[in-house]
Amino acid sequence: MILVFKHFFYRNYVGLSLWPFIILKEDALKKDEVLINHERIHLRQQRELLILPFYLLYVTEWVLRTMLYLNSYRAYQNISFEREAYANENDKTYLSSRKAFSFLNYLTR
Repeated sequence: MILVFKHFFYRNYVGLSLWPFIILKEDALKKDEVLINHERIHLRQQRELLILPFYLLYVTEWVLRTMLYLNSYRAYQNISFEREAYANENDKTYLSSRKAFSFLNYLTR
């Protein structure tokens, strides 16, 4: 289910996934197939980790990478969950062939 909340986002962020919703900054973004695919990858990650552990791992990895890079945006870009989503967001068939826990392949890249 896709929801739109215009005042929910910080700076240039335009979408996020909070199981089982995709939340977008603007209604027009519903047509952005790449963004929607990116967020669906996150929904799959959340589901396979039984939701709550996903958020705990996501925040933990972000904190550790922020300390490593001393840059919160660079840390965000290098979270394994984000790396997987960005690397495959243009592949509309990715989710049909994705193996469980594929984000682990992006943990040390």
